[in-house]
Amino acid sequence: MRLCVLLAGLLVMTGCAATGRPMGGSVLAASYRYSPLTPAAAPKAPLSVVAAAPASSPAPRKQVRPPPPTARREDVLATARELVGSRKVKVAGRMWPDDCTGFVEGVYARAGVSFRGSGVAGDNGVTALYRYARDHGRVFTRGKPKPGDLVFFRETYDQNRDGRRNDGLTHVGLVDEVASDGTVVVIHRVKRGVVRYRMNLAKPGLRRDPRTGEVLNDMLRVPGPGKMPVLTGQLFASYGSVLPESKSASRPAAVARR
Repeated sequence: MRLCVLLAGLLVMTGCAATGRPMGGSVLAASYRYSPLTPAAAPKAPLSVVAAAPASSPAPRKQVRPPPPTARREDVLATARELVGSRKVKVAGRMWPDDCTGFVEGVYARAGVSFRGSGVAGDNGVTALYRYARDHGRVFTRGKPKPGDLVFFRETYDQNRDGRRNDGLTHVGLVDEVASDGTVVVIHRVKRGVVRYRMNLAKPGLRRDPRTGEVLNDMLRVPGPGKMPVLTGQLFASYGSVLPESKSASRPAAVARR
């Protein structure tokens, strides 16, 4: 049995360092309960700032350019959809880092949005994107996202390798579409390339719908040997919206296939 679990761990995604393709079956990892924006998932103040400045005098932040009013969701979505199936993040002739943040930065750049300078000391790239969305748009955990919105996940892998769930935000993608049953299709960059995964926050611990067999949540993490894989819905942290609303950005409500 342990050997089977070890082999499964080599085949599924583990955040930005993902590997393999999600497997079938129903999964419920009891230790990973659906809890969006837990304290560990929110941006953490850098230790240097906490030690050097009192709470009433926050360190000055670099001014980051907000999204231009001409930014279009259509441009973001078209670029993201064109990259599905590709291992490289190449947008308009420019190469971007082949990871989850490079993918998001590349497709948003096509719409004139730059996230540069949005992080603070101690942030990883995902947390920097979260700060941008919080400062120049909104972050939310309830309600229906729009195609093109950001999707943040926490604890998708053990980033600091200490064996504990204290890594905060570790993965990001964007909303492709929302199906009639509430399943959100997410486009993101994993180790094997740009792919689509599914996430249903109404049933975050359920792999498939027991009535229809439709996939509700794809596997997003295998914590380690002898432990169950974890689903997208269980590791969801929040959505982020920085783009103008657009009625033409949505496609028919059907779950995309990878």
